[in-house]
Amino acid sequence: MTQSRTHNCGELRIADAGKKVTIVGWLENIREVGSNFAFLVVRDFYGTTQVVVETEEMMQIVKPITKESTISVEGTVRERESKNAKQATGDIEVVPEKITVLGKCRHSQLPFEINKSKDADENVRLKYRYLDLRNPAVKSNIVLRCQVVAELRRLMTEKGFLEITTPILTASSPEGARDYLVPARNHPGKFYALPQAPQQFKQLLMTSGFDKYFQIAPCFRDEDARADRTPGEFYQMDMEMAFATQNDVLTTLEEVLVPVFEKFGKYSRISQAPFRHIPFNEAMERYGSDKPDLRIDLEVQDITAEVQGCGFGPFENATVKAVVVDNFTQARKWIDKLLVDVEVQTGNKACWVKVDDQGNLTGGVSKFLANCKDALTGKLSLKPGSFVCMAAGKKLAAQKTAGVIRTMLGKRVPGHFDEEQYALCWIVDFPMYEMGEESGELEFCHNPFSMPQGGMQALLDAEGNTEKLLAINADQYDLVVNGYESASGAVRNHDPEIMVKAFEMVGLGEEDVKAKFPAMYNAFTYGAPPHAGAAPGVDRLIMLLTGEESIREVITFPMNKNAQDLMMDAPTTVSQKQLDDVHIAIAIKEKE
Repeated sequence: MTQSRTHNCGELRIADAGKKVTIVGWLENIREVGSNFAFLVVRDFYGTTQVVVETEEMMQIVKPITKESTISVEGTVRERESKNAKQATGDIEVVPEKITVLGKCRHSQLPFEINKSKDADENVRLKYRYLDLRNPAVKSNIVLRCQVVAELRRLMTEKGFLEITTPILTASSPEGARDYLVPARNHPGKFYALPQAPQQFKQLLMTSGFDKYFQIAPCFRDEDARADRTPGEFYQMDMEMAFATQNDVLTTLEEVLVPVFEKFGKYSRISQAPFRHIPFNEAMERYGSDKPDLRIDLEVQDITAEVQGCGFGPFENATVKAVVVDNFTQARKWIDKLLVDVEVQTGNKACWVKVDDQGNLTGGVSKFLANCKDALTGKLSLKPGSFVCMAAGKKLAAQKTAGVIRTMLGKRVPGHFDEEQYALCWIVDFPMYEMGEESGELEFCHNPFSMPQGGMQALLDAEGNTEKLLAINADQYDLVVNGYESASGAVRNHDPEIMVKAFEMVGLGEEDVKAKFPAMYNAFTYGAPPHAGAAPGVDRLIMLLTGEESIREVITFPMNKNAQDLMMDAPTTVSQKQLDDVHIAIAIKEKE
């Protein structure tokens, strides 16, 4: 049995006519035309080639071969009578002299048709991912992923960054999500954790005297899946710079990412550097989100003052936000669907009014706003045909609900969504602290290792005053691309005294900091350089480049929404001996 090939299945052209060749690949299709004539399509990684069977002897060999078996075809190239301009090899065909089965497909019925696998149920695709990946449309995403990663490495290396790998087994650290824990066999009762990010290690590299670091780093977080977030593990281009400012990091990433989007992106238009900087508070006020999709031309407006005292209960003593669309022609059924979708996504109700041809408010909650018409018309620049959708509640809830309204209206009403571009911006000046939604107590807003703007003095001035603490901003920044957070970073808090003070504000003392972050705290006491960094998400970046709506489409072997690997049947049970080796006893609580 030979597996050698002279050409791949995407290579042969009309100039090869008359050559003796050997091709190998999967039998994609066979179409019989009469008893002794058939067309075969052979597919490999590079493309497809047509093979024409014209003899009874060769038909007897071909007939028993099941689709998706791997075969070797030895024969002669000739020009096709009926050419296929859509196929790279569409000018030629191979007349076989020998066909050999290399690997038999023992299933007459496949879970799905290979070239239409993207139409199959996702769980079936993931269970048979090795078949799904045979689909050239699916495979192309993985090829592009390899090319993008190689380009990122090249560009970062050219800028003087060293690619340094950091440990996978490390200590559990409070970084915002649940850790994946690994029991330590030689240390009963103790656990390693898989890193949520190489955060501490890259900062330790800066204190070690390395100037520019990066790696394509695997990260592990036990969190629920979303369309733009895979459960379990993901990859990011982690980077850090010593003696660096925020501007140093942002400029570096702009110089790396713009060429990547230009070279590999689905859309030809991309924001050029320097990207727009939008402070967090401004983003929440104007767009109702800290990851605004700037392809939408609508903005959120505050009408709290204009509607107070109007008599509509939900507006009283509440923050009220509005989004306006002019020349609105959608029907009442369309509006009702919008309101339902907003409530499903946010848990908050929205309301609406329209402006009729005479300039009067009509429909929705218009009867409550009659006395506010002039104020609203002036504030919102209303005109006949305007539609106003509103959200009310506590400030943050009203902002976020209005942000969802903005996105839905922008994408559903024609003329407000310029889709075919990459709109990038930096969200800057994030709050250092926030009130926890579950705890109701002061917590770090983003990264606890960020430098507060104003340093130690800002913390001292606000100590004991929750309102002042919530007003402190950090040198944190996010890169947003088309409404997706695509990178996050900060100028780091490299001063142990400021670090301790920052943690004191959330109820943790110096001993807690030493206990939770011993290596970093101690390293900083030996003279740490100012440093800053960020981490663009590789999976999400490639999702944006390909235009896919699900991040699982750009991951070679993804888990499903329930964090299960259906192909490998993980997670799974293990033997009692394995549990005993790592000193683990399982006690599963019954669901109440």
